Amino acid sequence: MTQINEILDHNKAFVENKEYESFISGKFPEKKVVVLTCMDTRLTELLPRAMNLRNGDAKILKTAGAVISSPFGSIMRSILVALYELQAEEVIVVGHHECGMASLNADRIMSKMRDRGVSEEVLATLDHSGVQLGQWFKGVENETEGVMHSVNMIVNHPLMPSGVPVHGMLIDPKTGALELISNGYESMK
Repeated sequence: MTQINEILDHNKAFVENKEYESFISGKFPEKKVVVLTCMDTRLTELLPRAMNLRNGDAKILKTAGAVISSPFGSIMRSILVALYELQAEEVIVVGHHECGMASLNADRIMSKMRDRGVSEEVLATLDHSGVQLGQWFKGVENETEGVMHSVNMIVNHPLMPSGVPVHGMLIDPKTGALELISNGYESMK
């Protein structure tokens, strides 16, 4: 079952009724902040409200666990683009309690891949090519460790501009309560 027809029907009415007008904003973040958070569905509306962010206030990036898995992957590139090109001046990494990345099991994921048709040959080819899927799908010990991993990767990235504050937070996915776990580490490049 696909949702695409329902999405397209809704979108047609959305545009015809000019519902988009309340979302019009510029491309630069009004609050000059980049937020890296988890893709957890509970945070879609809760996180911006808990942080008092409205459309146009921030660049919001989402990835599993708010974890940057590669220093030269798309998440880190997006943070750097926001800082160098889109007038962002601060970075906030927001993980959350009860995160699936804290219980992620690479063997279980790979078993599900096999069940859904990924062949042993493909997995072996990746392994022989240096792709360590077990490491790539590895979760984090706990949510705080995941946030601090990302904060440290950002702060210590060789392309980060100096003096950018990088904060780490956890959010309760039930109440929206925010907890500051690292305040304002600055890149020193």
